[in-house]
Amino acid sequence: MVVALKDILLQILLAGAAVFLIPLLHLGLSRQAVAKAGYHRMILTSFAATSVVSMLLCLLFAHYGSSVSVPISLGIVPLTLVILYCRPGVGLTLSLLQILFYFLFAHPYNLYGFLLQTGILLYPIVWLSAKRFKHYTRSRKMGTVIALITAELVVASVLYIPSMESHSTFSIVHWVLPALGYTIGAILAGSLSMLWIEQMQHHRGLEQHLSEVHHRYIAETEKLNQILNAVPLSIATVDKEGTVQFVNDTMEQTARDQLPCTTTPDLIGQPASQFVEQAQADKMESSIRKAIVHGEVSGLTVRYGSNVFQSRTVPIYALSAELPREAIGAMLIIQDITELEMLRSELDNVDRLSLVGQMAASITHEVRNPMAVVRGFLQLMQEKSPESLDHYYRIVLEELDRANSIINDFLSLAQNRIAEKEESQLHDIIHELSPLLWADANLRGQSIEFILAHNVPKLHLNSKEIKQVVLNLARNGMEAMNEKGVLTLETRLVGDTVELCVRDTGPGIPRGKQEKLFEPFFTTKAKGTGLGLSMCLSIVERHNGTITVESEEGQGTTFKVAFQR
Repeated sequence: MVVALKDILLQILLAGAAVFLIPLLHLGLSRQAVAKAGYHRMILTSFAATSVVSMLLCLLFAHYGSSVSVPISLGIVPLTLVILYCRPGVGLTLSLLQILFYFLFAHPYNLYGFLLQTGILLYPIVWLSAKRFKHYTRSRKMGTVIALITAELVVASVLYIPSMESHSTFSIVHWVLPALGYTIGAILAGSLSMLWIEQMQHHRGLEQHLSEVHHRYIAETEKLNQILNAVPLSIATVDKEGTVQFVNDTMEQTARDQLPCTTTPDLIGQPASQFVEQAQADKMESSIRKAIVHGEVSGLTVRYGSNVFQSRTVPIYALSAELPREAIGAMLIIQDITELEMLRSELDNVDRLSLVGQMAASITHEVRNPMAVVRGFLQLMQEKSPESLDHYYRIVLEELDRANSIINDFLSLAQNRIAEKEESQLHDIIHELSPLLWADANLRGQSIEFILAHNVPKLHLNSKEIKQVVLNLARNGMEAMNEKGVLTLETRLVGDTVELCVRDTGPGIPRGKQEKLFEPFFTTKAKGTGLGLSMCLSIVERHNGTITVESEEGQGTTFKVAFQR
């Protein structure tokens, strides 16, 4: 009896070994490899592999090593669990292996032994239960496993009775006790194996979930860091003591601009007052204290050297809903507003200059009226004066005309009204001016060449102002050339812009003077006012266009006016 009990216990251990050997198979695998293959899949694959060994050992022991009168193989325990837990293909493969093992090691063969050792009669019931088994609760799975194993062993034991009746030593006691022992042992091995599989799946599932949460946390943290580094604001976080815990790339660059050779490790762990001058450190600390203690959002304008910064302090709260709403730190958002302050200062200057310009325009307009009166009386006096004084009157009248011309150009330049535009063809404006341009060219012994593109579309233009631009640029080119000079007016379509090029064959303009051409009152002519090109620039800008100059000494000059379509 003791020997039989030892044999039954040994088979129980062999049947349950399929589950308990699974961790040994995982020892040689890295956590990354297991995670890549899938925890659940890896457990079931390992269980299927160890079940093959367990089935074979149980069959060999039942035939060659057991002294029990009923040589039942408990290999049906791991086989049943494999069919219930694994994929159908794996369960079918192990079922065929179970049959193959019988024919390889269970010689001599007989029908009762085949049915007893393989448990093939109950395969259909196990296969039918497998599909729904995976969706059962743990307690229901336990009941299903116990019922199936009990049924398999009871049927196998009953089928073995006919083969035992032929033996003279057969007794009901010799049959019942081993069969009962094997049944109880199989139920125990199957139940423990099932619980162990469930526990491993649950544990591995928790590990997998924890790993996924960890990876998501790392990914979100990295994403947040990228966002903070991409924001064009200097951002730093501090703890309750006001010590810096994090700075983004913009903050590091800002600190490096003020203090060369500064790196992130130099900033971490230092008080936040290092970002401002010593005289304003107390204000910064007070702002941080208000955010942490009272939850206030406050702003502060600070200076560091020649730079001006706008600082905003925001409290940071714990994410846990169980804890009371308490600030665990603060975030400093610092923006460099030096350029903005300079722009504000420039705007103030522009407003003052605009007022001065308006006053100057009004004054010059009023000056022109008495000048007209003076010119009229000078002409009357010239008629009554001797001819010997005519050259004096001529000089005075020419100077008055020159002063009046300067006033007219200044008033045109000072105009800042919105030009009234309409759809116009640039070529039509050029054709209207061509007789006047030819007349000027003929007087100078020069010629004009028109190169007008055929695909130039209509533009929104103020015809009167564009005529003034073309006329000024053309006359400038004529005045720069000697006799036999050629003035070229060319239009062309370049991408989304229409270009008007006015090209002369004059001596060219030195590079040092090209940068000042459009400045008011700068001129290269002996009797020029220096307002013509400034007026052209003002008109072109009102048309949302650009005007540029290309010139080389000895090769002429080209003015390019570009209009958006």
